[in-house]
Amino acid sequence: MMTSRRLLLGLFFFLPLLLAACTAPVTVERVDPRTVHRELTANVLTVGEESGASRIVLYRWDLTERFESDPEGALAQLHAAVTGGRAGRDELFALAELSFLHAEQTGKQEYYLAAAVYAYALLFPHGAAEPLYPVDRRLRVAADLYNRGLTSGFASADRSVVELRGGTWALPFGELTVELDPKWLRWGDRRLVNFVPVADLEVGGLRERYRRTGIGAPLAASTVPFAPEVKLRDFVGRATKVPATALLRLDDPRRALATGRITGALEIYDGYTADAVEIDGQRVPLEVEPSAAFAYTLSESTIWDWELRGFLVGNLVRGLVVATKLGEARAQLLFMQPHRRGRIPVVFVHGTASGPGRWADMLNSLENDPWLRTRFQYWFFYYETGNPVTYSADVLRTSLRLVVDQLDPDGNDAALRHMVIVGHSQGGLLTKMTAIDSGTELWNTVSSRSLDELVLRESTREEFRRTLFLKPLPFVRRVIFIATPHRGSYVAGSWVAQWTAGFASLPKGFVDSVGELVTGNGGAVALSMGGLPRSVNHMTPGNPFVQTLASLPVAPGIAVNSIVAVKGQGPVEKDDDGVVEYSSAHLTGVESELVIHSGHSVHGHPLAIAEVRRILYKHGEEACRSVSLCGVTDHR
Repeated sequence: MMTSRRLLLGLFFFLPLLLAACTAPVTVERVDPRTVHRELTANVLTVGEESGASRIVLYRWDLTERFESDPEGALAQLHAAVTGGRAGRDELFALAELSFLHAEQTGKQEYYLAAAVYAYALLFPHGAAEPLYPVDRRLRVAADLYNRGLTSGFASADRSVVELRGGTWALPFGELTVELDPKWLRWGDRRLVNFVPVADLEVGGLRERYRRTGIGAPLAASTVPFAPEVKLRDFVGRATKVPATALLRLDDPRRALATGRITGALEIYDGYTADAVEIDGQRVPLEVEPSAAFAYTLSESTIWDWELRGFLVGNLVRGLVVATKLGEARAQLLFMQPHRRGRIPVVFVHGTASGPGRWADMLNSLENDPWLRTRFQYWFFYYETGNPVTYSADVLRTSLRLVVDQLDPDGNDAALRHMVIVGHSQGGLLTKMTAIDSGTELWNTVSSRSLDELVLRESTREEFRRTLFLKPLPFVRRVIFIATPHRGSYVAGSWVAQWTAGFASLPKGFVDSVGELVTGNGGAVALSMGGLPRSVNHMTPGNPFVQTLASLPVAPGIAVNSIVAVKGQGPVEKDDDGVVEYSSAHLTGVESELVIHSGHSVHGHPLAIAEVRRILYKHGEEACRSVSLCGVTDHR
């Protein structure tokens, strides 16, 4: 009986051991490869937990449990191992990641900065050790830890902005002293201020989000003039946000870790002109978020508010004709960045009841093409779209002349003389009027008598001469028409459009000039549609103005490309885009015509964007060959 009981007790205690001995201590299980990949690539930035590489380091130094209970003590012990020469790259990576993890859990900014310092020391050892191999997964994670460490380490109390300034900051193991030369805050004639971390922004409304992966904290900066009382003439909108990158360049960080005194300098690069920097003897790309900065600009801009008002209110922006009489000429152009010598202007002209913001997807794509970015600059013309086409075209022509004269008074910048103008819908009609020799043809739609014969003040006569007797602008070398109603729009001819147009006010200067023309010259003047013309009248099929404009060829030496939209699937010759018929938008004798199945807003279509990109490549290469513009870059 006693023997049986002892046997049962033995089995009770030793059976688990016997069963364990029959099971392999190390096992594998086949799972989906994505599951394994997620496990291998998981890190603090993706899942909020340390990576497998950092867990290995903690285990190797018997710090796993201590990091759970005393993370700062564990980090200090690991730091001592590195500065004492007993540890290397593996531990340095773990210090960067684990410091960032602790900062995320506690909000302590000194650990964000420590993460950035450790990551920089790992990436750029300054000859003190071998850098990581380019295929090492930790390389990209370390760069991201540096970028995020800077963003959070220099963040304001509410984390809404990144405060870039010189000073001294506490580190868990010492202090960080930073210098900031004011030259890094200069952007043209403006100062960069209010740096917003774009990694925190969710972008909506743009079809593509571009990010140039590299080193540095990606930001969006506002701008202010250096002297508040100075009137800016760089044509950059007040709400423009500049894509910028903050780089903290550290002095021999691996050796400095041992002393606890880290020194460095902040450098700030704008994403339009800088793609890379040299660090530790190697060319390193900069991290830039241009799409996020662009979306931020558009989200805070007022351009959306006046699109419809720009159709109904003719005096919303004071026209250049009136302004010139007052001696205060002003160009109705917006730039995304200050003019840079050697870059060819591409001028976008929007359509009816629209505005510059409607070019967002096209600009976002073109601006992020590396080849185009170094050769072109993008300007936007804005105007009240209810005004007569002749009036708006005059404002466009005058704006372009004023800008070219202001930017290059001596005529030395050859790039400005290779301008491209891209017009959508009504904007295409304005675009054409920069590139034609009209002779007396346009004037003949107004009067059967010579302008010089009519009873007018000389100032009014000059105004009509400038508006209706056109010569091609000498600096325009290419025009691109997109869904342009060369022979009118059937929608403009509808009673609804005509009725709506009647509510659109007109510029007082224009009304006064036409009034003087009519009252002083009896039956010598013909006003189409029985009254003062508006853009809708000028775009109505059969209108003498649009018929005459369609008959006038683009001047020799100016290249012409066309993009036409059709909505149906039948013969394009009988189709339309919902606003303009193919037969109206089609041109013969052009360099190229691309037909896209789309509605009237085809300028946001990916195929239209690709076509404009193709045309600009061709235009840029031709300009390179003719005036040696290839490879032109601009430096701070």
